[in-house]
Amino acid sequence: MTRIGFFTRLLDDTTAAERYRIALEQIVHAERHGFDSAWVAQHHFHAAEGGLPSPFVFLAHAAAATSRIRLGTGVVTLPLEDPVRVAEDAVVLDLLSGGRAELGVGSGSTPASFLAFGQRAEDRARVFSEKLDTLVAALAGAELEDQANRLQPSGRDLLGRVWQATFSAYGGTRAGRAGHGLMLSRTQPRPSDAPRRTLSELQLPIIDAYRESLPHGVAPRVLASRTLFVADSREEARRYAEIGLRRAAIGFTRGGQPPYGDSLDELIATYDTHVGTVEEVVESLSRDSAAAEATDVAFQVHSVDPPHELVLRSIELIATEVAPALGWGSRLGEAAHAAPAA
Repeated sequence: MTRIGFFTRLLDDTTAAERYRIALEQIVHAERHGFDSAWVAQHHFHAAEGGLPSPFVFLAHAAAATSRIRLGTGVVTLPLEDPVRVAEDAVVLDLLSGGRAELGVGSGSTPASFLAFGQRAEDRARVFSEKLDTLVAALAGAELEDQANRLQPSGRDLLGRVWQATFSAYGGTRAGRAGHGLMLSRTQPRPSDAPRRTLSELQLPIIDAYRESLPHGVAPRVLASRTLFVADSREEARRYAEIGLRRAAIGFTRGGQPPYGDSLDELIATYDTHVGTVEEVVESLSRDSAAAEATDVAFQVHSVDPPHELVLRSIELIATEVAPALGWGSRLGEAAHAAPAA
């Protein structure tokens, strides 16, 4: 059964401390309603892109407030990090959370951030590959420049919970050969010669390349991130979608992905947004053939970004109505059974 996750970039329009409080409350709410996992993104310097530069610190805080939900980085920008320190932080998080850590890594997407870390954005693919090798070696217990240097505590238990984010079939092949999980973004870039290709058309070849490259006997792990905001009324859902998507379209256009047109429906289509009532989002998600191939689907409200209380309500509706209608969510029955006692 497809597992469901909650993903956040911590983008609420408030102070940093309040962003962290809100994100924690949303993760606790997701656990209470049977979500399998929660994921946070790492971003440096640019608050409009994301509000969390230190994901391991925050996830350790979330681990203390939860007991079952898996806690993942989606993703750590590996070229900007010391891979041995990433391994150490991930291991400590895993121990503090009782073995619930998931380690997602990627090459990064904000060129200006690289300068502050002494890196060049144009080198990120090479640096990512080199640091990924070091990270995996550290987790596996390899010598780190000296026979006396081995990761402590051991990271071997995390080797089966490493994920790689990618936009390409090449990246899918790399993740598959390593036996890692594959992470697919809702912000998949469109080729300039085919700007209206659907998310599934772009991501199914990546999934195929990944599966074909997996070592024999290694089960696939494919996480598809999707924008979903479900509300009690169509009017409420579309009102917040109008505000959020028009705001987001400015940044997307600056980055080379302008909307197909000026209507709300064209904004929704351009930016791969599932928004509306339960019936509407079940219908649109049922047409997402790449999500149907995933082992995990992580939902986020970006770039709609409704108020916190409506995010909580969306989490409830996903767990109680949307995911069951699609046959998703491995723990939803347990949550429903436990709800009266809680």
